[in-house]
Amino acid sequence: MKRGMLLNSEISYVISKLGHTDTLTIGDCGLPVPDGVQRIDLAVVKGLPEFMPVLQAILEEQEIEKVILAEEIKSANPVLLHEILSFIERTGVKEGKTIDVEYVPHEEFKKKTRDSKAVVRTGEYKAYANIILVSSVTF
Repeated sequence: MKRGMLLNSEISYVISKLGHTDTLTIGDCGLPVPDGVQRIDLAVVKGLPEFMPVLQAILEEQEIEKVILAEEIKSANPVLLHEILSFIERTGVKEGKTIDVEYVPHEEFKKKTRDSKAVVRTGEYKAYANIILVSSVTF
């Protein structure tokens, strides 16, 4: 559910339509977007925009209760994983709640994107810079 002042109208529109447990995916430049799922392509060149600023901007708007990450991020990209988890924890503390974190194999992650209302494509090119945000409610 929408709560902030995100400038990107497509992302803002998608967030405004999300209901409880609907999902929104943020992906790196290599994550495949399934047929039938809205693609919001922010990628300009390799590395722009990076994953974390996009995640941070979206979480200023979207109320979440859980995130889903690929299991492989633990070994392939521990630095980004630490950044994500730290930010998610701070977001939860600010909201006075705990945000659950689920890990699934990358192939299963890609299958789960089929149920997302949209996939936001960043220019990120670091391994496994992908996340599924599970919407909560604002009440």
